[in-house]
Amino acid sequence: MNYWFEVNGKLRPDPASRFQPEGPHGPSQLVDPHAFAWTDQHWKGVPRHGQVLYEMHVATFTEEGSWKAATALLSSLKELGITLIELMPVAEFPGRFGWGYDGVNLFAPTRLYGAPDEFRGFINEAHALGMGVILDVVYNHFGPDGNYLADFSEHYFTDKYKNEWGRALNFDGENNSPVREFFTTNAAYWIKEFHIDGLRLDATQQIFDSSVNHIIGVISRKVREAAEGRCAYLVAENESQHAEMAKGFEKGGYDLDALWNDDFHHSALVAVTGHREAYYTDYGGHPQEFISAAKYGYLYQGQWYSWQHQRRGRPAIDLEPSQFVNFMENHDQVANSLRGLRLNQIAGPGRLKAMTALLLLSPGTPMLFQGQEFWSSKPFLYFADHNPEIAAFVSNGRREFLSQFKSLANADTVPLLRDPHAFETFHACKLSVAERERNSGIVAFHRDLLRIRREHAAFTGPGRRCDGAVLGPEAFLLRFFADNDDDRLLLINLSCDLQLTIAPEPLLAPPFGCCWSVEWSSEDSKYGGGGSTPIECDGVWTLQGHAATLLAPVPVPS
Repeated sequence: MNYWFEVNGKLRPDPASRFQPEGPHGPSQLVDPHAFAWTDQHWKGVPRHGQVLYEMHVATFTEEGSWKAATALLSSLKELGITLIELMPVAEFPGRFGWGYDGVNLFAPTRLYGAPDEFRGFINEAHALGMGVILDVVYNHFGPDGNYLADFSEHYFTDKYKNEWGRALNFDGENNSPVREFFTTNAAYWIKEFHIDGLRLDATQQIFDSSVNHIIGVISRKVREAAEGRCAYLVAENESQHAEMAKGFEKGGYDLDALWNDDFHHSALVAVTGHREAYYTDYGGHPQEFISAAKYGYLYQGQWYSWQHQRRGRPAIDLEPSQFVNFMENHDQVANSLRGLRLNQIAGPGRLKAMTALLLLSPGTPMLFQGQEFWSSKPFLYFADHNPEIAAFVSNGRREFLSQFKSLANADTVPLLRDPHAFETFHACKLSVAERERNSGIVAFHRDLLRIRREHAAFTGPGRRCDGAVLGPEAFLLRFFADNDDDRLLLINLSCDLQLTIAPEPLLAPPFGCCWSVEWSSEDSKYGGGGSTPIECDGVWTLQGHAATLLAPVPVPS
């Protein structure tokens, strides 16, 4: 049954509608949240440690762009080694396509991907396969079209703060209690009615609250209460790198599980592409940056940051490495370019594979962006279907944002920027199942690394220790310590072949009574490489250029 609310003589959809079959401007539809036959009663949820994330945009993950089509491919993600799917926002938004960050009906899964119970079926199947699902939620603004909350009350919004994407939400002003309840209820709703395993909180630096009990901390508590004993996973994007968000309440934090680590991405991209424009200015892609990221997470924890002319970040050394979600691609970073190209299209294959090995074996929590695992040739561009007035505003804003990159501000490149509102822009981003099958060697590359990460004691568990050393201008090592001296040594060389005729670095020394043997190489022929070379011979170490090599100790014959 469909229904409306009448507000001051106008028909408006329910602000807490469970489904909008005709979009945000149409009537709401009653949904029975208890009709779906769940089979995940024994599912325990998602703990903090041991996760491998996969960011998914449902509409472009498959050609069909539906929950049903995505569900059919879940087993391939399980086989790859994914443990946790991070869905880009699904709250109802206007138009035929979009990223989801312009959501306006926060309780209604968008009609574009299928019925609410098909969404439940996706989650139920993921749980049956042993994978969790978390949802990206936008609690910092509403989209510019289809948001009728102000018709119900002006107190949902405030002009006290300046928000990057419209009016700020009123979490600490007059009559804020119902506003806070609306959002905390929404957070709990996804956990209770959809069995979602947690949330990714978008752009938390734009969630303003001067209250003693910050709304993010309240959401954290509500989500864990709603999980009713299951483990819930909460991760935040925070451009300002306020590390205390991932600290416990007893330390003044918000008790989140993890934070997205932009620092790792920025260093990695500089290392594999050589470009340092705009917000990449303060990164060199140097070996020490990757050693520090492996040990401490954020690279900027209060130092001066020249790009913003201020200090960046807050102390995070007391956080565990797994509390940082590291990535080389995500929806924003791929799209923040001229053509939305993937790293495999703009970086050399050797460097890219070596850096991927670092990502997937480092102590931080790794995240892949859809298609990254098979080196998709499909771009990921910014797309949003709005009415003409808003469309012009959004297009201009997008061009203005990208102008921070001097190469994109060039008059010759501006005509090459794709129209966000063209259906062709959206359709070009859809992944190809056939391409996934053709690039089986690269899929195996990622699968083998995730298997090593999952199965070997040096890479598992929250208390494992890692240290590193610089070996050359673009070469370094990470040593992963395990019980019984079953350590692992990861050697990465992003330059040409490097010979170490002397090796005054104790981390290179194998455990007593052992020597090092190659366990895995990014240049293995089965991954399309040219073959791996011996590492140590007659006291001389040879680090293969543009490669990563994983060494394991083997006993020396007596």
